[in-house]
Amino acid sequence: MRARFAATADRVAAVQERRAGELRERLRAFLPLAGDERVLDAGTGTGALAYALAPHVQEVVGVDVVPELLERARAKAPPNASFVEADIAKLDFERGSFDVAATLRTLHHVPRPELVIAELARVTRPGGIVLVVDQIAPNDPLAALELDRFERARDPSHTRTLPDVDLRQLFEANGLVLRKAEFEREPRDLNPYLDLAGCEGQAREQALALAPRDYTADIGWYLLRRP
Repeated sequence: MRARFAATADRVAAVQERRAGELRERLRAFLPLAGDERVLDAGTGTGALAYALAPHVQEVVGVDVVPELLERARAKAPPNASFVEADIAKLDFERGSFDVAATLRTLHHVPRPELVIAELARVTRPGGIVLVVDQIAPNDPLAALELDRFERARDPSHTRTLPDVDLRQLFEANGLVLRKAEFEREPRDLNPYLDLAGCEGQAREQALALAPRDYTADIGWYLLRRP
């Protein structure tokens, strides 16, 4: 995963910059904020979520395991945003350190997503918010398997896309109360999508052979509360 994102850091940053306005508006409509929150952005990448939230909260701490992504996040960071290199499955923060703990499009890149959800719950204060946004797998196990085959061919850092039912079980197992869930369809143009992952040569041919027709991803937004 580190090698993949180190090699494509500039591409990731460019895509996130183009989508920045859309993300800000989506968060404004979905996430209730008072303005005095301390926020964790787990799997921050080049800082898309941290940048979107920084104008509306007191402090944002972004965490990622890839130094090249963090370098780009720090380059344009607002004054109330800081970025730390660390494993989001084993965070070095005290219990209840944050009012909001969030992760954006990260779980399908980690080997143990259950550990990430557990850490988000642990570092969120009682009464605080956990925000999880990620691609959702089809309910049909065979369709989900085919999707993961394509995604791994495109990007070896992909682990598994979780279905909605699995995510809800992880939330429940960590005592998180689901307050709101919304889903959106995201059409994906295959060639730019493959370019974003640096998928070239024989790997690109294999990915194209496995690609779904008229690929449209399902993105789930989950707003949870820690009791």
